[in-house]
Amino acid sequence: MNYINEIERIGGGEKKNDEDEGKWRRGEEGVDEMDYFALPRSFGLGMLFTDRFPDLNRRADSNRQMISQQRKEQELHVVSEDCTTKKKLNQDKDVMGEVTRTHEALQSLDKTISTLQMELAVSRSSRELTGSNGSPVITASSQQKKKAFIVIGINTAFSSRKRRDSVRDTWMPQGEKLKELEREKGIVIRFMIGHSATANSILDRAIDSEEEQHNDFLRLVRAFSHYLSKKASMPRFFINNIHEYDQDHVEGYHELSAKTKIFFSTAVTLWDAEFYVKVDDDVHVNLGTLAATLSRHRSKPRVYIGCMKSGPVLSNKNVKYHEPEYWKFGEEGNKYFRHATGQIYAISKDLATFISINQPILHKYANEDVSLGAWFIGLEVEHIDDRNMCCGTPPDCEWKAQAGNVCVASFDWSCSGICKSVERIKDVHARCGEGDGAVWGALF
Repeated sequence: MNYINEIERIGGGEKKNDEDEGKWRRGEEGVDEMDYFALPRSFGLGMLFTDRFPDLNRRADSNRQMISQQRKEQELHVVSEDCTTKKKLNQDKDVMGEVTRTHEALQSLDKTISTLQMELAVSRSSRELTGSNGSPVITASSQQKKKAFIVIGINTAFSSRKRRDSVRDTWMPQGEKLKELEREKGIVIRFMIGHSATANSILDRAIDSEEEQHNDFLRLVRAFSHYLSKKASMPRFFINNIHEYDQDHVEGYHELSAKTKIFFSTAVTLWDAEFYVKVDDDVHVNLGTLAATLSRHRSKPRVYIGCMKSGPVLSNKNVKYHEPEYWKFGEEGNKYFRHATGQIYAISKDLATFISINQPILHKYANEDVSLGAWFIGLEVEHIDDRNMCCGTPPDCEWKAQAGNVCVASFDWSCSGICKSVERIKDVHARCGEGDGAVWGALF
């Protein structure tokens, strides 16, 4: 027990009791007495575990491989799900695309059928003009109708020379540019006008002189008489439709419904166009935007496009838009059915052909825009309300143009056209116009 005495000597402490002695005894090297017994045991256990390390390592490796495999499987599952989701989305897109293409194909087929039906109706009506031997009553040289995309008729009057010049100076091309627009883009533009109540009056001669200068009129006169007076051969399409077409229009404010009917009948006989547009001579038009707008509807068979409205039926005789047949529209205070406002609207070929075929029995109301709407109300016609065709003058159309939404047409509702259009249309064109090159660069 020398080491115990030595501890007591060094520490100066008292001798511990036997219990403490058995618990902790320290030798000269600072090792617990109990550690001498623990070391062999630890060594034995170490050897035991060392002998088992290979198994543990193998198990650990196996566990790591299993975890790694599970992670890979989870990643593959996620990727698989992602691929499946993307595939499903692509399939959904393909299905929607196929539905859209099918819908467009059906619309195109519907349009083709409608066109054939109209041509059949024209063919039937033309047989009424053939002689007993099956040949036309009037013989003349054959001429095909000119193909076009849009035919635009600008409604004008004898007294509106300044308005016409203001239109020519702004949105309507002149001379060779007008002809080029027809050749390159299929857009035909004409001022439409009838004749005066007095034959060969000074008013008619003034229009003749203006026509020689600009060559941009569509004269709504008797077709047969007009061709004879010009010593021109009558086209076969006039012959085939002579009973519908050989009529003229006497200019007058209260004859606008008749003028509209004759314009569409005349235009559809002269040009084989996809759309026919009527616009007033005090309205500003962006031709490129108009063409782009109509091109979005070219696959549809019967479309009627404009700013749709439903105004009150006016029974008071002393107001401007008095409707003498107000009683047909129900009780006092009722409104008209939806129809395009008269400043500008467009109809597809089938509807123009319908007007031409049925012209004699189409009823004319006091207001020409109401009359046109009435002719279509009982037909399978798609009414398209496009508010871009009735923008206000600056600042309204200017703000829209700056925002990238160029208007098709601009006018003032308060004046049913541009107020003081001769003085103001140039300013409207400068601030709301699409640019002179827009129609030439447009794809439609």
